[in-house]
Amino acid sequence: MSTSAIGSASRGIRSSAGLARMRGGAGGGCGSVARCRGELRDGVVDEGPRYAWRGLMVDCARRFWSVEELRRIVDLCALYRLNVLHLHLTDDQGWRIEIPGWPRLTATGAEFYSAAEFLDLQAYAATRFVTVVPEIDLPGHCGSAVRACPELRTLAAPAGLPDSVPFAAPLDPYDPVTRSFITDVFGGLAKLTTGPYLHIGADEALGMDAAAFSEAVRLARRTVRAAGKQPIGWQESSRAGIEAEDIVQWWVDLAMLQIPDTAAEFERLWDDPPPGFSFEIVRQLAHLYAPTDQDVARTIAGGGRILLSPMSHLYLDRPYPAAIVPPDHRPRGLSIYPPRTVAEIAAWDPSCYDLPPDRIVGVEAALWSETLTDFDDLTTMLLPRLAAIADTAWTGTPAPWPQFRDRLAGHAALWRSLGLAAMLTTEVDWR
Repeated sequence: MSTSAIGSASRGIRSSAGLARMRGGAGGGCGSVARCRGELRDGVVDEGPRYAWRGLMVDCARRFWSVEELRRIVDLCALYRLNVLHLHLTDDQGWRIEIPGWPRLTATGAEFYSAAEFLDLQAYAATRFVTVVPEIDLPGHCGSAVRACPELRTLAAPAGLPDSVPFAAPLDPYDPVTRSFITDVFGGLAKLTTGPYLHIGADEALGMDAAAFSEAVRLARRTVRAAGKQPIGWQESSRAGIEAEDIVQWWVDLAMLQIPDTAAEFERLWDDPPPGFSFEIVRQLAHLYAPTDQDVARTIAGGGRILLSPMSHLYLDRPYPAAIVPPDHRPRGLSIYPPRTVAEIAAWDPSCYDLPPDRIVGVEAALWSETLTDFDDLTTMLLPRLAAIADTAWTGTPAPWPQFRDRLAGHAALWRSLGLAAMLTTEVDWR
């Protein structure tokens, strides 16, 4: 992927004769210059990012974020030289994007983005060198679509799983009406998308056999490609086959997910599970996660590329450890994840997975919104950890913690000036 394909790669800043000039369109750098106090010395700063794709995914389905809030997230991305904002627009809990020809998807009174609002957001992001990548998550996670359009046919739910949140039976890709729905929604969203990418989801299609899953994913990919966009999918999408240069988002890092083997262990490890979660659902998830290493190997062997989003370090709905949380902050985050300190997130090295460097397309943090109640919650889960991930995505390697901690300390004043809530952990002597 060329860096120009996703907007500015922020190739650096050249400062000469007291003037700052952009080299390759340094959107993030320009903002940095604008915040300088006093004059810049004459000189040359010439640097570029290690990864062309430096992204943040925000879940708009489980908790809706207003257009103005999304604009503030775009600004935050630009501040930290992130150039992709991936929006998770549909899930069991809500359908958040208008699709031409399917008005019932957004007719239930829930909040959503109109076509005009979505186009306007993309235009705003483009002025800040950020590309918006929308996601419709199918064939699993389709509960909101089926509730709105009951003519859509789903596959039978496996024994022991409820046909409701957090499990919704996946769509039947062989049913003619459902096939038309899949092509309509991806084709319709492609027409509203100004960037080159469209995310097809394809994660956690619980209870779906391999043949049906492959049929659904291939149909979605064909539709997206026919509309002139490049499809991206979560790592499970690789199980439907890989074509050269396909992008697969790797997220299942089992090292940091405690999966119980028995019902008793489930009760012990997951003393506060997400609403509706049961041991049977966890067993189905464990079966789905088992071939995760094959997903990566299959993608590489097929000539595809990996977008790194390992849950162990880049899922930012992970709690902060209680020991570093200031006394005036309440606990936040999804309790099934073991906590991580800012230092641990900052130490993450994207080169540690022994993958061919030219097969890693980039890095993307992810923030799911099950536990978020307002925008302050969102930014508190992002900051300061997003700053650490963005720094590593730019340089390619983590900075030594003492050095990075000292640089990070000065960001608290900036966040306050921007009205952004943050978790000022006790690891850092904030200024």
